Amino acid sequence: MSQHQPQPGPAIAAASRPVPVRFTVGPLSLAALLTLAACGQRSTDLILPGGIPARTDLHQASTLPPESVRTVARRDYGWRLIYHPDRAPPNAGQGAARALCGLERRPVARIENIPRLDPYSDPGAVIIDVYCG
Repeated sequence: MSQHQPQPGPAIAAASRPVPVRFTVGPLSLAALLTLAACGQRSTDLILPGGIPARTDLHQASTLPPESVRTVARRDYGWRLIYHPDRAPPNAGQGAARALCGLERRPVARIENIPRLDPYSDPGAVIIDVYCG
């Protein structure tokens, strides 16, 4: 066996080198690219029960001070609100219920206080269920 290997010819050596690729963008291609990039992510089509767009900031919509709100969630029956009444103005729960049902253009039918299963998980917080008429 020969230890001498044949050297590649000029055609083979040229084919093994990377060939630079040039990409030119024409004015129409650039305009199309910029138009597509400007569109960005479209807003969600997801609608919560009651006709509320999912992108609504429910914490803000509750009209409660941000430091008092823990959770605002849309449920089949209406709304569940967990908040700290000591960090909110008096009658804040009723005001929040009116605001949340107002998102659906419905009046408040009733508000139920839900007992805490674990009062030590978030001391001082209360749970209310808001039923819209």
